[in-house]
Amino acid sequence: MSHPGSVWTEGLEPGRQAVALGVAAVLTIVAINVLLVGELSFFFDLCFIVLCLGLALVVKPHDFFTVGVLPPLMMLAVFALLGAVAPETVADTGDGIVQTVVSGLAHHSGALVAGYAVCLGTLALRQRSRSRADASV
Repeated sequence: MSHPGSVWTEGLEPGRQAVALGVAAVLTIVAINVLLVGELSFFFDLCFIVLCLGLALVVKPHDFFTVGVLPPLMMLAVFALLGAVAPETVADTGDGIVQTVVSGLAHHSGALVAGYAVCLGTLALRQRSRSRADASV
């Protein structure tokens, strides 16, 4: 008798939907943080790390690569968007897009490293768990 897989081994969302969810969530986090404080703060960093964990948990196994490369791309997109629209939220008011991206990545590099590590670690644990479940059947 075969047992149905758990959410941990099977996931919930395909890669495209996980990417859409991640982009929507990170833009919502940025909007809330900028409205409350006027710049990106530690709140953004914490939410980004939790978002990376959440995306690694909901994606289906065949789309692990898609979510595995998503955290740096999301952060890059956020800083590029803010550089074009509101550079003062990340860097000095007169800075261009490139300088805003560099400043943003420098100031929030800890969140990027932590979020990426949590994401990749969770995906690795899920893959290992899935392999063990397949071997035991």
